[in-house]
Amino acid sequence: MLAVLALAGPLAACAPGGEPQPTGESSPTDSSTAGLAQFYGQDLAWEACEDYATTSTEQKVYELVEGTECARMAVPLDYEDPEGEEASVAVLRVPARGESQGPLVINPGGPGGSGLMGAVNTAAGMAESPVTEKFDVVGFDPRGVGATTPAIDCYSDAEADSGEVALGSQGTTVQFTEEDTRALTERCAEGSGGMEALAHVGTRDTARDMDVLREVLGQEKLTYLGQSYGTRLGAVYAEQFPERVRAMILDSAADPSQGTLERRVKAYAGFQAAFNELAKACASEPDCPLGDDPAQATERFQEIVQPLRENPVPAQGVELTFDGAVGGVISGLYAPQNWEDIITGIREVEQGRGDTLLQLSYAFSLRDPEGGWPNQNEANHAINCLDEDRLSPEEGAELRQQTYEQAPFMDPGVDVSDGARDGCEHWPAEPTLGFPHAEDIEGLPETLVVALTQDPTTPYEGSEAMAASLGSSLLTVEGQGHTIVAAGLSDCVNQVAADYLIELKTPEEGASCTL
Repeated sequence: MLAVLALAGPLAACAPGGEPQPTGESSPTDSSTAGLAQFYGQDLAWEACEDYATTSTEQKVYELVEGTECARMAVPLDYEDPEGEEASVAVLRVPARGESQGPLVINPGGPGGSGLMGAVNTAAGMAESPVTEKFDVVGFDPRGVGATTPAIDCYSDAEADSGEVALGSQGTTVQFTEEDTRALTERCAEGSGGMEALAHVGTRDTARDMDVLREVLGQEKLTYLGQSYGTRLGAVYAEQFPERVRAMILDSAADPSQGTLERRVKAYAGFQAAFNELAKACASEPDCPLGDDPAQATERFQEIVQPLRENPVPAQGVELTFDGAVGGVISGLYAPQNWEDIITGIREVEQGRGDTLLQLSYAFSLRDPEGGWPNQNEANHAINCLDEDRLSPEEGAELRQQTYEQAPFMDPGVDVSDGARDGCEHWPAEPTLGFPHAEDIEGLPETLVVALTQDPTTPYEGSEAMAASLGSSLLTVEGQGHTIVAAGLSDCVNQVAADYLIELKTPEEGASCTL
């Protein structure tokens, strides 16, 4: 396990002021959609979702909300060759609790997170919100993800359990040779439909899929909620189709101007800040495995986990390695409610077991109780290969050095700069996203960025930068955690989101909420 990094029939669009209006003829005719009439003109055939689940956990989640239905949407694998091979995008819809004024399209993050799961979770988290009364919640599995085909498949469930197939070296201690990275790409291609499939899973292609979805849902303009990576997808959609945006909330955003190395170092620094807060909470407890002095907690943590590099400990029938332990801690640091499990897991490692830290990684990756894995880690790798800067071995070594400087709890205690090769170096296509992106967009309506001040992975400053880049309103949320809008945990946030999505009313400058 690597360390992190890890919803028939036409609907109504909503005019400014919140009154529904007929969609009319909305098929676009500009150069960005030329030759794509068969895709923009298709009808979705809604059906039960039982054949869309890839794990038992997904199947249970799809049954949580009444009326959930699924469909498949055809898109060209390569938008430059619309007569060529097609991909099939899985879509899920949770009907509005009241009279619907249209769909709210969501992306829950990742990259690699299932939009089908995200739609159900959003509908459940916002079950009392006016948003789910007024909007159908619609999610889709992006290119390469989950029930969308082709889906990225680089290793078996058993190999996922054992952690024997690494996907990347950025921010981990994985030692890659050039032969390793070539074999990894070939293996992903073999399981995913070939090299051509690997070459077309980037965010820019997925944003074009989202525009097809907007049209087949019967909407002149898109209403969208993107979380974490979903903010990148939203920003790229806004860049490509600004005149087709009705409303857009971007929740926990990364700075669209920062390249891969700088952005990832800042993200790891955010995890260190969260670790420090955990250490303070732990220090007040009896028998804290990190000690009673938070200033010494990082050093104490290293004493406990660094030996795992040479001597992994047993955990749920496999072994917990150093990267696995750090990955489990990082998985837990996304939300303060997981802190007690982290502390328990660290104490277990002291005692020669790794079950709880491994389970934190399992839970974060949505591994089901039967050992079935969704493909979010594999899809994360593939999408990032087409989005992120391709780092040289020297840049990879620099990333590791800066990571350990900014996040010393991740330091393995040895030099691991040799072998810091980019797992994407033999990918069949160069990155297509580009940094910076989403700058100086003309014709984009008012959008809303929401940011937590103590976000462990997308620092608050990144959301400030996204808001500045898009000219968005910014809602500051004082508190810890990563993403907040879909969780339904704050009446203040709920009200701001509902006012914006329903009435297109943005908060005043300097607006804030407190968790």
